[in-house]
Amino acid sequence: MKLPRRNFLHLAAGAAALPALSRIARAQAYPTRPVHVIVGFAPGGTTDITARLISQWLSERLGQQFVVENRTGAATNIATEAVVRAPADGYTLLLVTASNAINATLYDKLSFNFIRDIAPVAGVIRYPLVMQVNPSFPAKTVTEFISYVKSNPGKVSYGSGGIGSSIHVASELFKMMAGIDMIHVPYRGGAPAMTDLMGGQVQVVFNPVPESMEFIRTGKLRPLAVTTATRSEVLPDIPTVAETLPGYEASAVQGIGAPKDTPAEIIDKLNKEINAGLADPKLKAQLADLGAAVFPGSSSDFAKFIATETEKWGKVIKFSGAKAD
Repeated sequence: MKLPRRNFLHLAAGAAALPALSRIARAQAYPTRPVHVIVGFAPGGTTDITARLISQWLSERLGQQFVVENRTGAATNIATEAVVRAPADGYTLLLVTASNAINATLYDKLSFNFIRDIAPVAGVIRYPLVMQVNPSFPAKTVTEFISYVKSNPGKVSYGSGGIGSSIHVASELFKMMAGIDMIHVPYRGGAPAMTDLMGGQVQVVFNPVPESMEFIRTGKLRPLAVTTATRSEVLPDIPTVAETLPGYEASAVQGIGAPKDTPAEIIDKLNKEINAGLADPKLKAQLADLGAAVFPGSSSDFAKFIATETEKWGKVIKFSGAKAD
């Protein structure tokens, strides 16, 4: 039986529209089962707490559990690879950190390309590191610190949470822009670096504000500057490094990513709900308690930020000559 041409065209158009309608229907129904948020750090740290706060918000908003899974190792590469290899259906997400941008250059051989293989969903928080010294250290300002290092070659060391950590690259950026040389002492995490800073084994550490506040409040450490372009709301009296070295900026950013080819409708839905959370006074206050500012924006905004950070830290790592252990 021959169909009239008009009927045939209507049927063909309807068939072509079915995949799009199916995608939209799936996105509207999403999620229909628990969603796993993979975190590359151990439980209890700032990254883990951020993941749990945003997961709780999404669980309440979307009516399904968002379950945090901690998969540590290889500076977040194990967690990232797990998400890269997961189905692109929105049920496996990644807690994105600065390590993802840093690792792109630090590691010669990765089984994935972060920018190609992870679809940015949304930023969540941004917080500064704080440049801090032992109270017995003679410098009280960034200018005095730079002068002291130049006058005492080979005598000043900085601690970090390991090669390629945010602390490490922020310190190397400072060295590069200040034109100074310091000895790098890597530790297995920021906590032992801070312990040795208080003990006088190293002279300076650029550590995340959330993990430094108690030491600063109790006078165990002296803050010289914060690393973001603007002053921190939780340390408003502490200047920025950029007030001495114009253009300096280093911050720890966390957000959400998904496997590439995750339907755009699902990414848009997650982005909308995450941004709603970042505008919610209760969740915003909980994140502020971590010493963080919310980092809202579109998925394309987050993609541009990741690309910029990857290029920036790539230059710093090449300058430092650092390679992954």
